[in-house]
Amino acid sequence: MTEDRLFFVLFAYLGLLFGVAWWAEQRARAGRSVAANPYIYTLSIAVYCTAWTFYGSVGRAASNGVSFLPIYLGPTLVFALGWVVLRKIVRVSKQQHITSIADFIGSRYGKSALLAGIVTVIAVIGILPYISLQLKAAAISFQVLSGTPGAAESAAVPLWRDTALWIALLMAAFTILFGTRSIDASERHEGLVAAIAFESLVKLLAFLAVGIFVAYFLFSSPGEIYSRLEAQPELSRLITLDGVPGGAGGWLLLLIVSMFAIVCLPRQFHVAVVENVDESHLKKAAWLFPAYLLAINLFVLPIAFGGLLIFAGGIDPDTFVLTLPLKEGAGGLALLVFLGGLSAATGMVIVETIALATMVGNELVLPVLLRLGLLGSGARRALGGILLAVRRATIVVVLLLGYGYFRLIGESYALVTIGLVSFVAAAQFAPPILAGIYWRRASRTGAMTGLLTGFVVWAYTLLLPGFARSGWIPDDFVVNGPFGLSILEPYALFGLQGLDPISHASFWSLLLNAGTLVAVSLFSRQSVLERVQAATFVNPFREEAGETAGYWAGTATIAELRALLARFLGEAQAERVFTDYAAASGVVLSEEAEADPTLVEQVERLLSGAIGSASARVMVASTVRGEALSMDKVMSIVDETS
Repeated sequence: MTEDRLFFVLFAYLGLLFGVAWWAEQRARAGRSVAANPYIYTLSIAVYCTAWTFYGSVGRAASNGVSFLPIYLGPTLVFALGWVVLRKIVRVSKQQHITSIADFIGSRYGKSALLAGIVTVIAVIGILPYISLQLKAAAISFQVLSGTPGAAESAAVPLWRDTALWIALLMAAFTILFGTRSIDASERHEGLVAAIAFESLVKLLAFLAVGIFVAYFLFSSPGEIYSRLEAQPELSRLITLDGVPGGAGGWLLLLIVSMFAIVCLPRQFHVAVVENVDESHLKKAAWLFPAYLLAINLFVLPIAFGGLLIFAGGIDPDTFVLTLPLKEGAGGLALLVFLGGLSAATGMVIVETIALATMVGNELVLPVLLRLGLLGSGARRALGGILLAVRRATIVVVLLLGYGYFRLIGESYALVTIGLVSFVAAAQFAPPILAGIYWRRASRTGAMTGLLTGFVVWAYTLLLPGFARSGWIPDDFVVNGPFGLSILEPYALFGLQGLDPISHASFWSLLLNAGTLVAVSLFSRQSVLERVQAATFVNPFREEAGETAGYWAGTATIAELRALLARFLGEAQAERVFTDYAAASGVVLSEEAEADPTLVEQVERLLSGAIGSASARVMVASTVRGEALSMDKVMSIVDETS
């Protein structure tokens, strides 16, 4: 198929996504929400299955047999057995108006802007390899179908001819149009969720179609594939656990990392937590999401082994889902596979960049503007437009950085390996999250120290060696350790050998992260606000949890709070908030009257949904005069939630 026809198909498919998103938003405005449905919710969580699943799992299975299974067994266990943990995270997030995983961690540890900023930086750096994976997969599939060279084959291809760059820009346009239309980052994106759910169906149907084609048309049955594989000694190992990198230890560590990733990847936190509209949907997802994972992985092994038998080397296993139909002249099926892979890639990139853009705007840019005094009470202009512009610019920048990573280092790793590098980075958020919702003593200092320790170990054992393999930095430290110290070799840190690089990095980064968090927390003091937030996060199911009225002991007038809210949410929405509050409380709100603590706290929660908990706290504190927290009240609330 020519490049022109493929580009036409690409634009037509993205146009279809626009149509689905527009239709869902129109229904939402009419009061008939599509997204408020447990099946749509579950399909949106299936954004977990990216181009990695569509192409990379087959490539990994062709090289290492069943070693791809822990990547899906981990999420299956979380939803089937650990959905109550997710329910707790969702409940807390709704009570606190959480906008992102950075906001969740920062809010738990005293609404710390510094900690939320650290989480954001780690997320952006850690997820760039994953975004580059999607662009690489899209470029490879385009190249295979069109038969033309692309960036996936040579970094010397001119930018204007690079398919990956054009796909990145198209994804940015779609994300901006349907993911950053409102300043309130905690509100639902009806059109976006519907489009992601639709893409999950497309990629599932496409993968099942090519699986059935390989298993029952190219061969008589999966049984024939396995029997022919067993007859070849050099391939028979793939059916056993002998092909798993790192052995049983590597399998277990990959299982743990993927269990963390289904919650800690920014996009998964966004669709599972921020976009959740009803906690009861988790009960449906507890069996439906594992069923989806089972269905989309049914034919991974038949496709991988069938490709090995038919091609007998010489073809990149990552492309088997495309090259097998093409070899047999099934061009229509190959085009369907292309659309399925495109769905897997675009879904991930769109949601991931929305999550990262929200974090960058709320946790990095806004605190800097506050520190520079550019958002003080004297500023008159509305700030919602500024924050939206920041988020939109961030989407473009993140995608271009992902593209840059792809051009620099993407060719040094297979698809799945690139994804696992990001998985290990995202897993660093698990210790502060789990400690934060189950252990009151976990402190901001402990969480911050643990995160930084884990991130440094991840960068040293995975990120820097990747640049060394690509030739961008000297590789002597990878082989011999820095300054010739073998005990500091990135792939055998502290003498630990026998694990593959991913498992090795997972072990040391998570162990040192969690160990540092616990040790430092035991010997550090919590601030008053940390103790308040700890009580709320650890026990969110009590009626009193999340109701923080009375935390503000200072004073502010109705006019001051209205002006503050209007600067971020707009005059119309601010007016609705105060009108609804007056109707619910049965009081007449005078502009000169002092607001009661309940109203102050409500304004803070609403601002949290727009600019994050830490920034909202600072903005309200700049308006309220007097003591922000009453120690007696704090202690009484902590006791009540014990």
